Formats: sequence, C-alpha cells, structure tokens
Amino acid sequence: MPRKTIANTDATESADTKSARTRARLLDATAKVLARKGFAGTRLSDIAEEAHVQAPAIYYYYPSREDLIEAVLFAGAQAMHEFLTARLAELPDGTSPSKRIEVAVEAHLRHELELSDYARAVIRNANQMPEQFSRRALETITEYNDIWRDLVADLADAGLLREDVDPSIGRMIVLGALNWSVEWWDPARGSIEHVIAVTQSMVLHALRP
Repeated sequence: MPRKTIANTDATESADTKSARTRARLLDATAKVLARKGFAGTRLSDIAEEAHVQAPAIYYYYPSREDLIEAVLFAGAQAMHEFLTARLAELPDGTSPSKRIEVAVEAHLRHELELSDYARAVIRNANQMPEQFSRRALETITEYNDIWRDLVADLADAGLLREDVDPSIGRMIVLGALNWSVEWWDPARGSIEHVIAVTQSMVLHALRP
C-alpha cells in the first residue's frame, strides 16, 4: 500500500476544506431562500443561484431538496435553542422571573428578526415539512419551548402570573405572537429596539396581575 505523501495529505485537506465551505454556503443560501419563499416555493435552482453553484452539484452534498432543507431547519432550531440558553445563562443568580422573560423576549426577537436567516426559516417552515424530514428540528423546537415553559412556571411559582392565565396557553400565545413578527416587521417601520421594548411591556402586562 503506497504511503500518503505530504503533498497528497495537503491535497486531501484542501479538498475537505473546500467541501466544507461549499456545504456551509449551500446551507446559508437555503436558509435565505427558505426564509423568503417558504418550503413550497424553494427550488434547487434558487438555492444554486444564491450559493453560486450549479444546481446538479447540490446532489453531491445532499441527496434531495428535502434533505438539504431538513439540515437547515435542524441547524436553525439548534441555533435558536443555543442563543436563548446563552442569553439566560449570562444573567446573575437571583434574577427575577419577570426579568428572565424580558431577556427571553429580546433574544427571540433579535435572533429571528436581525441575526439569523436560519431562525426565520425554522419559524416559517418547520410545520410545512414532511414528518420524516422535520422530526429532528421539531424535537429541538420542543426543547426550546420547554425553556419557555420553565420561564412561565417560574413566574407562576413567584406568584406573578395572573390567576386567569393558564400557563400553557399563555406560553403558546406569547410564542405565537413573537413568531408572527417575522411576517410583518420591516426595519423601515421602526427600530428593532423599539419593537423589543414594546413587546416586552405587552408580554409582561399580559402575564402578570
């Protein structure tokens, strides 16, 4: 068996690096197109144009359009979970439940509206995918929702949740409102800081006595 030369090793590493860059470019392009056009409207030709590759080359990296979209939704769901978890972890011990919800509202809105095409792709499309391609993303979204369940439960445990608000219903209404912002928000209509401040106020006024 011939030895692998340094030149061959370098060539292999270079090819691996190029492949990784192309794969990342495809994921980024898919997230942008998916966030803009939705699952039904996303075509491989659109992704290829956004990623600056030939459409047939996509099949070298992903066996189907659905597999590529699934990878984006899973990555997006993971990123949402990690972003929220990190923002909450930055808070000092003893932070009030109300403040933690304020921070969660900001993290959700800033991530989906300002920072991540992946988050927008998840919010708009996770429930449109065939089950076999959305399962991983939906499991991670459930874990994300569990964080919000704990936030509302902590508010209730502190005696700060309205008695007429069912925690589960309240949580889902809040998340629904936050998610819907991707459909209407436009930077020309106001800064994201203003949207965040108004939303924080409305969420806490809706949940607390």
